[in-house]
Amino acid sequence: MNSSQSFSPQSTSGSGSATASSSTSPESYDLIIRGRVLAQGSIAPRAVAVQDGIIAKVWDDPQEAAAVSASASAAQTINLADEAVLIPGIVDTHVHINEPGRTEWEGFDYATRAAAAGGVTTVIDMPLNSNPPTMTVEALNIKLDAARNKAYTELGFWGGVDSSNIGHLKPLWDAGVFGFKCFLSPSGVDEYGSLRYDQVRTVMEEIKSFGGTLIIHSEDPDELTAHAGHIDQTYRSFVDSRPGSSEADAVAQIAKLVAETGCRTHILHVSSGQTVGVIADAKKSGLPLSAETCPHYLTLDCDHIPDGDTAFKCCPPIRDKHEQDQLWQGLADGVLDIVVTDHSPTTAQMKAGPLATAWGGVSSLQVGFRAVLTEAKQRGFTLPDVVRWMSTSSAQFVGLNDRGEIAPGKRADLVVLRPDESFTVHASELLSRNPISAFDGATLNGIVERVLIGGVEPAARPTNLIARP
Repeated sequence: MNSSQSFSPQSTSGSGSATASSSTSPESYDLIIRGRVLAQGSIAPRAVAVQDGIIAKVWDDPQEAAAVSASASAAQTINLADEAVLIPGIVDTHVHINEPGRTEWEGFDYATRAAAAGGVTTVIDMPLNSNPPTMTVEALNIKLDAARNKAYTELGFWGGVDSSNIGHLKPLWDAGVFGFKCFLSPSGVDEYGSLRYDQVRTVMEEIKSFGGTLIIHSEDPDELTAHAGHIDQTYRSFVDSRPGSSEADAVAQIAKLVAETGCRTHILHVSSGQTVGVIADAKKSGLPLSAETCPHYLTLDCDHIPDGDTAFKCCPPIRDKHEQDQLWQGLADGVLDIVVTDHSPTTAQMKAGPLATAWGGVSSLQVGFRAVLTEAKQRGFTLPDVVRWMSTSSAQFVGLNDRGEIAPGKRADLVVLRPDESFTVHASELLSRNPISAFDGATLNGIVERVLIGGVEPAARPTNLIARP
């Protein structure tokens, strides 16, 4: 484990205990919250007691919940308004914070403040586009030093792998990273290379030997080269340069390697409906393969993106409505496991210029959850569905089984949400360092009224830095 005392398995903002302190009366708590609560997959009148940063008790019976004040006391009490719902904090396992090295693109303080404002209480940082990338224990320690006293949410880290560190991944795993990210196609930054399929197989064998996880940006490089034609200012021309087949074919190759090695593997940012079918087949075969998609793929479509608007550029690209429908069906069927932002911000200068050369990344950490909630409601899904995709399942995916649900023994990472109230996104008011957003001007549901992390208001603490359990 990393030598930093604050970087330890399941670090908490409270005591780290899974239950209330035995020296405290079971009827006396730090905090009691009463009102509509999302627990056990349903929203109902409940009361939740918090002690030492942990959920100590949940009263499920409506009458009992209403009478909690007569039988229990608390240093603080929150009574929710009728329109509010208490939900577990969102767990976003795919975020590019870019510090150190490219802090002008974002940074730990800006990113985690924005996350908390959007109902996100746990963030797992990607190994790029920080520089150095998180490919060695030394680089991880540099990142930890940069993050200390800056993180307003729980914050963990992925490791990276390219040809430079094949065969040397175990020390980074032992230091507490959640897994290893690789690219099949160019990453976009010079210091982070891509892997050939035969190298991916070697990496899978290495990771399988110590029980780790490989996460993959899956676009076939040969297909990208074959389709690299003229990109004009229409977003459709950009989509044509990175077709859905390049993703689906790459995932099919990855699935074969998973079958050969047994390595637990996760497909990042699925954008194409073609890929959903490939993943479904792999799962039917019992392969240890999981997959995610992102708010921009679920809520935006390429045929309604203004010409030349680089805020929408990302790799893989946002596709058409038909592909989007297939992604939603993939979520409904359980083929796609989680929804995460792939928040990848940069400066206005990097986002400027022609669509062909502008930086590819969507900044959505503060609004992604609400964007998905809005579209989900229109498609007949519910708040419990969205919380399952973006909190419960994403926490389970990275092994953080102490969060993602409102239940006794879980962390008190909680959000008071008014799910049916709408707001308009103004990019200039978002808390990310650079006010650029593909959601600028959108009307979304879900006012975040209050956020608690470990039972208290978000604040920068060394104990917010977490390692893999």
